Amino acid sequence: MENRLLIFSGPSGSGKTTIVHHLLKVFPDLVFSVSATTRSRRPNEKEGRDYHFLAEEDFLSRIKNHAFVEWEEVYEGVYYGTLKSEIEKIFSMGKIPVFDIDVKGGLNIRKKYSSSALAVI
Repeated sequence: MENRLLIFSGPSGSGKTTIVHHLLKVFPDLVFSVSATTRSRRPNEKEGRDYHFLAEEDFLSRIKNHAFVEWEEVYEGVYYGTLKSEIEKIFSMGKIPVFDIDVKGGLNIRKKYSSSALAVI
């Protein structure tokens, strides 16, 4: 069976996070795809649960090595992206990755995975 992806994208405050959290509780085959970022970790955030927190140099090195499915510099020096390894890890578990991502990132993932991706934008 072909691997599938489920992408929820929209502007901040559109409710996508609420929908994703509900789906993750109800459907055990869904796994949240954790994005990478260079921004500082907030007090309540946990590495590997909320984000993969990377130094800017590490992030830029991974860009050069094509380690991201998609990435973007959202603010000067602040990068966000989806690691290919994160998606492959979820696929290797026989699960479906779920994305809570901005519209541009969602469209880029949709382009790369085309018919395998269900996008709610």
